[in-house]
Amino acid sequence: MKKFMFLFVAVIGFTVISKAQVNISINIGAQPAWGPTGYDHVDYYYLPDIDCYYDVPNKVYVYPDGNNWVRVRQLPARYRNVDLYNAHKVVINGDNRPYQHADKYRQEYGGFKDRHDQTPIRDSKEEKYFESKGHPQHAQWEKDHQTHNKGGKKGGDNRNDRDDRPGPDRH
Repeated sequence: MKKFMFLFVAVIGFTVISKAQVNISINIGAQPAWGPTGYDHVDYYYLPDIDCYYDVPNKVYVYPDGNNWVRVRQLPARYRNVDLYNAHKVVINGDNRPYQHADKYRQEYGGFKDRHDQTPIRDSKEEKYFESKGHPQHAQWEKDHQTHNKGGKKGGDNRNDRDDRPGPDRH
């Protein structure tokens, strides 16, 4: 029975560790070009200027409509004058539905409204942000990575083409 309990606890522990590793994965390529630099992983952005959220993995905005929160691919017309590249974004990780705690986020981050002090991914010179589809260097980044992935190592010999295993005719 002790062995069974140990095995059960080990499996549960491995599952928890695996889930934690998934939560800290890098998702720079999924982040929009208007997202702020400095974050390798983002679940949500809170946009205090318009009291909305952006769900990065699902690429949808979440905004209040009466007593409901609506999820859409594009913001409605009432937000058309918002410049997301200059609006302040608050990164929220670890909260699967931050809009359900909207009062908390309004209170904590409402003071960031009208601040324009973040560099968007689009304007970054750091190579890691070239993966973002909205970055001006994305096409070159994509071309470089396709070449790299198709032909093995760029500029080097591909050791997978040789058979270095010992055999009857090889010593």
